[in-house]
Amino acid sequence: MTITVHHLENSRSQRVLWLLEELDLPYEVIRYARDRKTMLAPPELRRVHPLGKSPLIEDEGRVVAETGAIAEYLVEKADGRLGPPGNREAALRYRHFLHYAEGSMMPPLLAILVVNRLGLLGRPARKPLRAMLDRHLDWLNLELADRPWFAGDMFTAADVMMSFPVEISRHRGGLDHGRPHLMDWLERIHARPAYGRALLAGGAYAYA
Repeated sequence: MTITVHHLENSRSQRVLWLLEELDLPYEVIRYARDRKTMLAPPELRRVHPLGKSPLIEDEGRVVAETGAIAEYLVEKADGRLGPPGNREAALRYRHFLHYAEGSMMPPLLAILVVNRLGLLGRPARKPLRAMLDRHLDWLNLELADRPWFAGDMFTAADVMMSFPVEISRHRGGLDHGRPHLMDWLERIHARPAYGRALLAGGAYAYA
């Protein structure tokens, strides 16, 4: 059966399209545009899920929300492809980064977005938030110094999950070639054929 992806432009849901392409699972896309004044998701998404957030997928009569939960669902549906590696240490890293992407990496990035919109009122918070994000970026760069992918030697769904916060960091968080291992990883994921196909499926995406 075809999976339906409720996809919001320039959002976390781009990762879902990419993972579907990597797993070669059939899907269709329903696109939503952000409100041009608030940049929030449109109210139509609340008809799919009460929180009105994207991404959402519909499959076999169920609605699945939360990007990490969707990633786990799709990996399971694909019989474990791109899931946790057989090596225990790599499997632990896989689970860590699958959840770290949203649980630890995105909060400072969202906070930076908010304080930047506050103008002078947000100025006192900018320096400590940037320092917090810099610690994340420095650590991630160090993590990738000795292995090509976040879990280990093989590309996994953890790399898909990490794509959005790293892309946002490149866009507005100060990530540049001063952190070469992280930038190399970013360039390699953007070069993957499935990533390109997902961009075609999802439409305009500001962070690629």
